[in-house]
Amino acid sequence: MRIVDVNEFYSPTGGGIRTYLDRKMGLMADLGHELIVVAPGAEDAVEARPGGGAIHWLKAPPLLLDRNYRIFVKDEPVWAALDRLQPDIVENSSPWLPAWTVARWPGDALKVYFAHGDLVGTYPQRWLDGVATPLQVEQAFGWYTRYMARFLEGYDAFVTNGPALARRFERRGLKVDASVPLGIDRGWFSPELRDETLRAAMLAQLGLPPEGHLLLGLGRHHKEKRWPLVIEAVEAAANDLPVGLMLLGDGPQRHQLEGLIADSPHIRIFRPVYDRMRLSRIMASCDALIHGSDAEPFGLVAWEALASGLPLIGPDEGGFAEVADSRFAETYVARDTRSAAGAIRRLFARDQALLRSAARLAAGKVRSDADHAAALMDYYGALLAARCGAPPSSSAVA
Repeated sequence: MRIVDVNEFYSPTGGGIRTYLDRKMGLMADLGHELIVVAPGAEDAVEARPGGGAIHWLKAPPLLLDRNYRIFVKDEPVWAALDRLQPDIVENSSPWLPAWTVARWPGDALKVYFAHGDLVGTYPQRWLDGVATPLQVEQAFGWYTRYMARFLEGYDAFVTNGPALARRFERRGLKVDASVPLGIDRGWFSPELRDETLRAAMLAQLGLPPEGHLLLGLGRHHKEKRWPLVIEAVEAAANDLPVGLMLLGDGPQRHQLEGLIADSPHIRIFRPVYDRMRLSRIMASCDALIHGSDAEPFGLVAWEALASGLPLIGPDEGGFAEVADSRFAETYVARDTRSAAGAIRRLFARDQALLRSAARLAAGKVRSDADHAAALMDYYGALLAARCGAPPSSSAVA
C-alpha cells in the first residue's frame, strides 16, 4: 500500500509528530508499504528518507503564533500532490483546512481521519477548569463536534490513537470506526538500565539520602501538563515522607514553575535530556513516574516509564488511566491536588519490592511502535479489501 499523510503538524525543526512519522516510515517500509508525508514547507521540495518513504514539502506561509510550523492555505497544491502520488490511503489529522482539503479531493483513495488529540480537552476544558465541569464544557462546545461531523462525512473511516480518545468522541455523538493504539520504540527502554549509584546521586541533588523516594516528572512545561498540581501534591506528601521530585523538560511555563519550587528543598527542574540512552538510564533509576495531565489521549510518557520498569502515579482520566493498572500504579481524582498527594503516600506505603516486580513484569508487555504499524496496516488492508467486496472486518482494533 501507498499511504499519504497530509500533515500540517510535521515540522523540519522537530517535535513529537515528526518523531512519530519518521519512525513510522521505516516501520512501514519493513512491512512492505510506503508512507509519504505531504507537509507545508518554506519551499516546494522532496526529501527522501533512508529507511523508506519521503517528505513532499509544499510552499506555505508560517504559522504566526509559532514560526516552527507552517499552514496550508489552499486546496489546489495539496490536490495536485495527491494526484501525482496516487495513494491507496490518504490520512489527515488536522481538523482545520486540511480536513476539508482531503475530504473534497476527488481522487479514488480511501480517506482516513486519524485523531491524535482532542482540542476540546486540551484547551477549553483546561481554560474553564474550576468554572465548569468537563461535561458542561463539552456541551458548550457542541458546535465543534458538529463541525467535525460535517468534515467527517467526506472520510471513509475515523480512527483514533487509543481507546481513551475514542470514548471522548463517541460520548459526543461521533462514530469512531477504529481505535489503533500507538506504541513506543521499546529498544531504548528497559528495567535492566536501573543504576542504584545514579539513583543515589539524583536523590543527593534533591537533598535526600539513598533511602528517600525519587519521583520523576517528564514532559513539556505547558499548562495542559498540570505541573503546578504535581508540585503542590509532592510538597504536601513531603510533609510526612522523604520524597523528592525531578522535573525534566522546558516550555512556556518554566519561569512560573521555577517560582513555585523556589522554597521547595526537594524539588528541582532540569533541562530536557536529548541523549536517549542517558534519559533511559534516568527513567529506570527513579522510583516512580508522576503525571498531571488528564487531557493526553495516549499516555506516551507513561508507557515509556513502564517499559523502564517504573511504577506510576497519575490522574484517573485520559490516556494515563489506560496504562495505570493497580498492580503497579496509583491513580488520583483528575485535577485534585489533595487526591494526588494521597496517591503518592499510598504508592510509597506499598511493598516496594513487589511493586517494582509488577512493573518489571509489565515492562515486557508494553506495546511497541512496530505493533502499532502492523495493526494499522492490517486495518487499512481490511478497508481496501472491503471496498473490493471482501467481507468487512471488525470495526475496532485492539
